[in-house]
Amino acid sequence: MLKFRVFKSQINMNKIALVTGGSRGLGRNMAEALASKGLDVIITYKSNSEEANNVVLALQQKGVKAHALQLDTADSQSFAAFSDTLKESLHTHFQTDKISYLINNAGIGIHASFEQTTPEQFDQLMNIHFKGAFFLTQQLVATLIADGGGIINISTGLTRFATPGYAAYASMKGAMETLTKYQAKELGNRGINVNIVAPGAIETDFGGGVVRDNKQLNDMLAAQTALGRVGVPNDIGGVVAFLCTDEAKWITAQRIEISGGMFL
Repeated sequence: MLKFRVFKSQINMNKIALVTGGSRGLGRNMAEALASKGLDVIITYKSNSEEANNVVLALQQKGVKAHALQLDTADSQSFAAFSDTLKESLHTHFQTDKISYLINNAGIGIHASFEQTTPEQFDQLMNIHFKGAFFLTQQLVATLIADGGGIINISTGLTRFATPGYAAYASMKGAMETLTKYQAKELGNRGINVNIVAPGAIETDFGGGVVRDNKQLNDMLAAQTALGRVGVPNDIGGVVAFLCTDEAKWITAQRIEISGGMFL
């Protein structure tokens, strides 16, 4: 009887993670952590292709396959076309038609009190953080592998504690936490687990870099955190990457806060 050996170079054996908003901030850190675990990575970016391509090169230097695709997560009408583009990219660059993990990371921050939040601000936050994540996942769920695929949504510590100025933003993230439970329930029969991570205050350019650049605010938040400092991107990416491993396959429908113990 003839025996055949199939080498990795002949067939793509790697799992693939898609990270929306993966060209900067927490999304880039997630992509790098995933690549460090040996996963191939697709990132999306809204407009800065040069920034995204630099991330792709950095990921490839870790020895994995990587690619960047343009996507405006606020435009749900574009998701069907994006799905087609993704399938073409998977075939061309990864020699497969499935992804293993979807990380709904793309987002923006708007600081406005409840009384001052405008309908335009509300709609922008909803379109990106809730409607966009809802319908993008709906569009791409058929592309997820069954029996081992996973979805990681992103929330915020602001759904547990209230800080003035984030009523609309935190409300969208609260909606995502509820959606995560329903996705876990309804997709579980396909072997897809769904979880949501909730970062606390992180030193990034999010919200204009206010946590990173405002020392008074940074010190105040650090004083209210059990571990004595605010977070950095490396505190988040590794947890997301862990959820994209076989070791985490029995975790589903969970909100995992990564805040260092803020406002306990």
